[in-house]
Amino acid sequence: MLKYFVLIMLLPGYNSVYTQDIQIKSLVTYTTDDRLAFPVLTSENKFVIEFDIKSDFEPTLSILFRFCNEGWMPTKNIFLLNQNRNSTQLFQFERLPVTVEDADYHFKGSFPDRDGFIELPFSGKWRFYITDRQDTSLVYAEGRFFVVNNQVNLRSTLNRDELEDKNYWPVELAKVFNITTNFDLPDDFFPSYVDRLEIIQNRNIYEPIVIERNANTLERQFKWDANRMFTYISRDIPAGNEYRQVDIRNFNFFSEKNVKAQRDGLEFSRFFLNVPPDLNGNKIFKDHKDPYATYLNITFSIRPPDDVYGDIFLVGAFNNWRLSLEYKLQPEAGIYSITIPLKRGIYDYQYIVGDEIDGEIANADWLVLEGNTWNNKKVYNIFLYYNEPSLGGYERIIGYLRLPGKQ
Repeated sequence: MLKYFVLIMLLPGYNSVYTQDIQIKSLVTYTTDDRLAFPVLTSENKFVIEFDIKSDFEPTLSILFRFCNEGWMPTKNIFLLNQNRNSTQLFQFERLPVTVEDADYHFKGSFPDRDGFIELPFSGKWRFYITDRQDTSLVYAEGRFFVVNNQVNLRSTLNRDELEDKNYWPVELAKVFNITTNFDLPDDFFPSYVDRLEIIQNRNIYEPIVIERNANTLERQFKWDANRMFTYISRDIPAGNEYRQVDIRNFNFFSEKNVKAQRDGLEFSRFFLNVPPDLNGNKIFKDHKDPYATYLNITFSIRPPDDVYGDIFLVGAFNNWRLSLEYKLQPEAGIYSITIPLKRGIYDYQYIVGDEIDGEIANADWLVLEGNTWNNKKVYNIFLYYNEPSLGGYERIIGYLRLPGKQ
């Protein structure tokens, strides 16, 4: 039986959670065999957790792993707490070069670890927390990931499609992808316990495409032959576009502390532009041992078209593609800007139009400034969920497939 570990990271970016003068920065995870791919690990492989630390003294940290329910809330089910195998203390830290500003130490560790302190025995959603070693209620940063015991062979196809529910203008807005997933359920499982299918584009964990078993619509459908053949269909996945990129690795081009994200300063709408390939939502840091691997204050600025109304937000690999008010751009004379500190590296990002209403972001539009074209190549991570009745009942992932996009 082949077992997979699938990991997605929350990247705190410049608004990292911190207490007691300790700040976790540039948190990143990857597989030992593919640093950039959406991490999918077999039981024979490991994933790496790596981050910088800003602290006046050598920190005392631990990492705590918790199994979660459907809504990413850590379970209170005693059978799933994984006690005595869910935490480890961190002792080995590396001093960063003295030329690195805004960070002092570096940590890199592989999990599950060789000593057996960490085990991930349940297939489903997990979170980990970087905490104080003496008081685990002091959380400095966290991440989300999936553990998958892949027992169902998913067969998925991706095709171009167009929405027809209304008249779209520009007509490019109607362009979508259709993902159809079929599978035959093994005899070890009960058909009535098969639940929803979840699709995550690139690394956009906070905007999953969900196909519910009991909620058929024109765009999303569930089919079952009353035996062991299942089909899930999503006909409304926006085509989108390749992401923008900021690359601040070159010291000769970015030698000052305060720099612009793009060398020409101002950015504009890319709705009708063909743009180069991206990193599928990822980022690459400059090696932490490099004396120039420091933190810069990066200013992002865009002049939107006159017919685009609303607030503008920045989202990208530096904040795990989570749309939040903390990344709202400020307008001045028709130009919207925001400045955030980033470690030298290359990051995928984009601009989102929305409305701030009562402290929330509404009417988020991911396409109006970036474009919607079939000429881009995303990666789709597909998860099949099962309502497992054992161990007090929990949501279990029994099938996983990484589906490359096509151009």
